[in-house]
Amino acid sequence: MSGQQHVMSETIGVIMRHRSIRKYKPDPVPEETLEAIVRAAQMASTSSNTQSYSVIAVTDPELKGRLAEISGGQSQAFVATCPLYLVWCADLYRNRVACEMHGVELVSWTTENFLIASVDAALAAQNAALAAESLGLGIVYIGSLRNNLREATKLLKLPPLVYPVFGMCVGYPDHDPGQRPRLPLEAILHRNSYDPGKAAKGIEAYDEVMHRYYLERTGGRRDTVWSKEMAAKFGQPQCAYLREYLEEQGFLLK
Repeated sequence: MSGQQHVMSETIGVIMRHRSIRKYKPDPVPEETLEAIVRAAQMASTSSNTQSYSVIAVTDPELKGRLAEISGGQSQAFVATCPLYLVWCADLYRNRVACEMHGVELVSWTTENFLIASVDAALAAQNAALAAESLGLGIVYIGSLRNNLREATKLLKLPPLVYPVFGMCVGYPDHDPGQRPRLPLEAILHRNSYDPGKAAKGIEAYDEVMHRYYLERTGGRRDTVWSKEMAAKFGQPQCAYLREYLEEQGFLLK
């Protein structure tokens, strides 16, 4: 099959139409819709059926406002205004309870178990995102929730062995943003072994695409490229307190 032909299905169509939605209609997300989304999340793959995640559905306006503040304030105002805010948590607390029922002490401190819980949460969340979008809802992930996880932990009353991986705004879209282009397929797809030589070539091609995208989206105000944005992001520490916080919650102790 040539690169110009595309395999398509209804599911792939939903995936390929994804956009980050940051402006929502005031209509609430019905309870039965929330439950359908979370049931879809539960069908995601999970390591050894541990299901080491939980999700907190936040609809209280005051609580959403506080979570918006710790996530960046005005720049994340849509956290406060979205009708439904889902906080996806890695959760080994429930697994610890299961172990205690059989007189076993949960080994929570290994990097492997930290990864199991974190990946489980991410897989479930992506299932939920696709389910929501298939029902006409829009979503945007909120990684900046990790700016202050200690405060988020207090606000959400999280027990030990639970930490928020990210948030997710959910609601009926009230704008129609364009799609952000992705890296060229060949920059991502390696065959049989990793090809380091693809990196620079893929970045150069993508920089050209993103330069046009940034200029068009901002009316010429944002004159930059993707590689420059990545240099700014990864050229300085992000959430440097995170290891200490995770240890406080019972993860990564050794």
